[in-house]
Amino acid sequence: MTQANASNGQCIDVGSLVQEDRVHKKLYSDPDIFAAEMERIFTKTWVWVAHESEIPDVGSYKTSFVGNHPVIVSRDRKKNIHVLLNRCRHRGATVCEKKHGNTRAFTCPYHGWGYSLDGELRALPKPEEYEGVIDKKDLPLQSLRTESYRGLIFATFDNDIEPLEDFLGGAKKWIDLFMKQSGGFPLKVLGDHRFRFEGNWKIQLENTTDAYHFPIVHKSFISSLDDQTSDVFDFLDGAGFVEDLGNGHSVMVMIPELVDLEANLDEPIPDRFKALAEELAKEGLPDMEVRKLVRAATGSGFNLNLFPNLACSMAFFRVLRPVSVSETEIHHIAIGGDGAPAAFNQKRIRLHEHFQGPMGFGTPDDSEGWERVQRGSVSGKDGWILVNRGMSKLTSSEDGNVAGAVCSETGMRAAYRKYKQMMTANEAE
Repeated sequence: MTQANASNGQCIDVGSLVQEDRVHKKLYSDPDIFAAEMERIFTKTWVWVAHESEIPDVGSYKTSFVGNHPVIVSRDRKKNIHVLLNRCRHRGATVCEKKHGNTRAFTCPYHGWGYSLDGELRALPKPEEYEGVIDKKDLPLQSLRTESYRGLIFATFDNDIEPLEDFLGGAKKWIDLFMKQSGGFPLKVLGDHRFRFEGNWKIQLENTTDAYHFPIVHKSFISSLDDQTSDVFDFLDGAGFVEDLGNGHSVMVMIPELVDLEANLDEPIPDRFKALAEELAKEGLPDMEVRKLVRAATGSGFNLNLFPNLACSMAFFRVLRPVSVSETEIHHIAIGGDGAPAAFNQKRIRLHEHFQGPMGFGTPDDSEGWERVQRGSVSGKDGWILVNRGMSKLTSSEDGNVAGAVCSETGMRAAYRKYKQMMTANEAE
């Protein structure tokens, strides 16, 4: 029985709070469970920290988080990528506070200790005072194990964990498909924004593969669309599905015809993209290249959930960062093509702003829903959160995975299965 030590001296059996068809509301509101999650999950698995396009050059860096640990993602003089704990080895101050930039070195603003791009301690004021006391080579910034797949950079505290590609497993197929949104160009981050909501991180994790809420929560978004586009988003009774990809990952296919953005390019161009097609044609691009870019601009017809913190969601990356048991930071990252026509990337940004942007139709409505779940979760002494929709109608996907209808809660169950595995991994100790 795996337990988290509660502040009142009692122990909480975390494993008993996660059933196949339900999870207990304590998972959203108990600070001791949250503390256990930060240790048992976020320091024990691969956590997404950046996309390679965010650190394109020698000296490029980005600050990020692995759970609640601040890190720096940097590219050194040999163009190698490092993920370093953002903590000076002297007195523990963060050595970098900017979200991104380019530098030759990191210098702690407290006492001036200087570190190279790979974390090596290079300089410190009054070095004579440390003669015979320390050796600089023994005090680099702590480096985390780092691996990448298709430009997605992950880091982990666990040096014995399986290789990243093995961890991603069945999700790799869907990552490959998602990357086709760049229209044949290298994928590039175009812009980003962050916000926080008053709710537990798992509430957002559940949302990525929850199609059931879409026609209710996103009525305002649907009302803003033309008839042709609103028909595309009327997918609850369609041929879509949710598939358990293993290791907590899942995919929700909402619009099957937009799974492979390079297929069936000879189909008619939707009315809402005809202006883009005309603008691209004026640049002298061949018809098939225009069609490829127009199709890529639509975004993929699926949401991919990568446990525990990254969603590749239709047309953007959504990154969650647990702040506290009842607060989560969301990082939305718009993506396009590096070197792609300006009209293409501009269209991608406009579509992102329409739904996911801070003034868009989708994000504010989602956030309100997440916060309502958090507020409701503290009501009453007992209570279970149901994740059983579609359990009696499961099928096997073409890849041999468990799958359910597009409005099933297959993805939530996949995430909580991995969650329970990790939260109870030390029960024999």
